[in-house]
Amino acid sequence: MHKAPMWTPERHERIIALLHQRQRLTTDAFAAELGVSKETIRRDLIELEHSGKLSRVHGGAVPCSAAPEASYAERTALFLPEKRAIAAAAAGLIAPGQSCFIDAGSTTHALAQALQNARDLLIVTNSIAVASSLRGHAGLQVHLLGGSMARDVPATCGEATLAEIARYRLDWAIASPTALHPEQGAMDYDWQEAAVARAMIAQAGRTLLLADANKLGGSSRVQVCSSQHIDCLVTDARADQALLDRLGQAGVKRIVRAGLA
Repeated sequence: MHKAPMWTPERHERIIALLHQRQRLTTDAFAAELGVSKETIRRDLIELEHSGKLSRVHGGAVPCSAAPEASYAERTALFLPEKRAIAAAAAGLIAPGQSCFIDAGSTTHALAQALQNARDLLIVTNSIAVASSLRGHAGLQVHLLGGSMARDVPATCGEATLAEIARYRLDWAIASPTALHPEQGAMDYDWQEAAVARAMIAQAGRTLLLADANKLGGSSRVQVCSSQHIDCLVTDARADQALLDRLGQAGVKRIVRAGLA
C-alpha cells in the first residue's frame, strides 16, 4: 500500500519540526525524511525562508533561532582568561620551523599574542589584529592576505583573499569558529568568514580549532568543516566532558582542555 503524499502545509510543518529537533539539516536529508524530491524541498525552503520560519544555508537550512554572533568588539571582551589559556595551550602545539594559517577572531588574536616570543614561524593571516600583534617580532615571518575588508571583523575576505590562500601549502590551519557541534561540525555565522576558514583548511596539513566552552554544542548558519576534519581542538576547563566525548566519537582526533593559570 502506497503512502499518501503530504500536502504542502503538512510538509512545511514537518520541515520546521525536524529543524527544531536537529538544528541543521541538508536538502538531501529533508528529501529522504519526507520522501519527496530535492527540487520540492528547495522550493519549500525558499517559501519558509520568505515567511520568516527558517534560514537557508549552503546545502540546507537552520532555524531562525540560530543566534547571530556578537560583534567583534563585544567578543573581544568576553571570557578573556579562558581565551588566554586556550591561546597558551595552542601556542605550545606549534613547533619552530612550522607554518600556519590563522583566521580572524578574538581567540585567534589571543593566540597571536601568545606567539610573540615564538621562533622560526611563517604566519599567513587575513586578520589585521593578528598581523599587527606579530609585526616586527624577530623570528616571525608574517604575511597579511589581501582582499576586501570584512563588515565587522578587522580582516580581509572575498575572492582575492581566497585566491591568495590557494597559493600556499602550510602545516596548520588555525581557526576559531562561532560554534562546534559533534554532528554539524565547526560552524560560522558569516559566510565570508566561513569561506576563508574553509580555504585555509583545504591548504593545510592539519586543522587546529580554538573554541571556548560556550561554543561547544551550539549551531550557526554556515559549516566550516565536519568534525572528522579537525585534527586538534583546544578548549577551556569548563567544557563538558560528555560533550567532548561526543566530539571525539564524531571524529575530532585530539582534544586539549586548557586550564587557567
